[in-house]
Order: sequence, then C-alpha cells, then structure tokens
Amino acid sequence: MYTPSGFVPAHALPDALADDTLAFAYFENRLVVSVAEDAPRLPTRHDIATLGLSGREHYLGRLGDVPCVAMTLEHDLPTGSAWRTSGLRALFFRMPDALVALGGRAFQIVEWDRTHRFCGQCGTPMGDKPGERARECPACGHTAYPRVSPAMMVLVTRGREMLLARANRFPAAMFSALAGFVEPGETIEDCIAREVREEVGVEIRDPVYFGSQSWAFPHSLMIAFTAEYAGGEITPDQTEIAEARWFAPEALPNLPASLSIARKLIEATAARLAARP
Repeated sequence: MYTPSGFVPAHALPDALADDTLAFAYFENRLVVSVAEDAPRLPTRHDIATLGLSGREHYLGRLGDVPCVAMTLEHDLPTGSAWRTSGLRALFFRMPDALVALGGRAFQIVEWDRTHRFCGQCGTPMGDKPGERARECPACGHTAYPRVSPAMMVLVTRGREMLLARANRFPAAMFSALAGFVEPGETIEDCIAREVREEVGVEIRDPVYFGSQSWAFPHSLMIAFTAEYAGGEITPDQTEIAEARWFAPEALPNLPASLSIARKLIEATAARLAARP
C-alpha cells in the first residue's frame, strides 16, 4: 500500500459531499464492490444510499477531482443487489492499484473507529476530536489516534544467496523475507537481529534500509531492510517458520504478490546479486 499519485489526504468532512463521492464502504472487514469479477468498481455515496444503507463516514481526501470517504456500514448488503462485499486481498490486480491502496487506508481508519467506540481508560463512549483524526473521551480526556504497528522485514544475504523462509501460514511453496513486529523498548535494528535469531537461528550484521509500505492487515507499517549473514546454521523455529533455505537469484521459489514490499525487496536484491561475478 502507498499514497497514490494525485491523492491529497484530509480528515475534516466538508460541509457538503456530492453524491458521486467515492465510497470505500466496509461491512465488518469486507469492502463493497460491484459484482463484476474481472473489473469490480467501487460505489458512490449515492449508490450506498440507494441500497438503503448508512453508517459512519470518514473523509479521506481527494483522488484527483474525486472526493473519497471511508464508511462503516451498520448492516450487510440486501440480497439480489448489483453489489457484493470482498476481502481487500482478493481485489489485488482486479482494481487499479491506487484504489486498492486507498481501500487499505480506509480499512485502517474504519477498523480503528470500530475498536475505539469506548474509552480504554474509563469506559465512557468516545467522540470525535475536532480538528484531528482522533477519538476523545468527554469524561477523562483520553485521546486515541489511528493505530499503526511497526514491523520489520529483512532479507539476509550471504554472497550471491538470499535467505528466504516459508511461514506456516503461507500457501505451500511460497517463500518470503523474514518479518516480525517491533516490541516495546526495541529499535528497528534490535528487532531485526532478534527476529532473525528467533525464527531461523542466524546472526546478521550491517542492516541497510530498503523502503517501507503501509500494510492494512490490519494496521501494519512494514519497514524493510537487507542485512549480511554473520553466522549460525539455519534452524527454523517450527512455530512460525516451517522451512528456510538459501536461494540463488536465478533459482527463486514462488514469491509473494508483486504489490507487496516483500516482492520488491526480493526482486531488487536478486537483481543486485545477479550482477555479481
């Protein structure tokens, strides 16, 4: 996920929104799209109203000249309509990348809103904080902002080889770089060393930043690195990692989807290593 070109983010709902405002409308964790399988489209606010549905709206900003809102629907779609709900991952490569990226942004906002209806400090129903994307408790003043969970991703290299792993949750034969969430008190560098050691028993050195990606499953920020192998034998922990191996750039296994930063990290590193004599 990324910020699409031509998108101007904002959080304050305008005084009036046109009926053709693009609606990223979620019922639970599924996005409303048209029934067309090959090229589904998003509804407008008018389409949602025509379905007899309503819910909380959150202004996202403008994509070009088109205003966009995220919506949390109170009820599921009526049967027999020209619309359906879909998980966001299933829309990869079926909708334009920019809309998928905004769908991820919208999901993070509606999920935060859904899970912060009550104050975590005193239990009072929360309200919107004026001027900010935040929920505020009218009783104790506690403020909750949209949650972002930092996670590291690292591709370990050894000469012309890359260390890729197959997690237990992955489809059979799909390998990726190692990843894990940052724990309280850790730096990203601490997290990289700990996760690699815990998951595959390998030590690393010289981490180098590659890039980052918002990943809305449900609210991660993936921060990707490369690092050099510094010692140890591959020993998958078996709890999270089923298998891990060294791969040459010309003999890569099945990889994650091309929209993911994992795929970009692996392909960029493979191209660099392949150029080595």
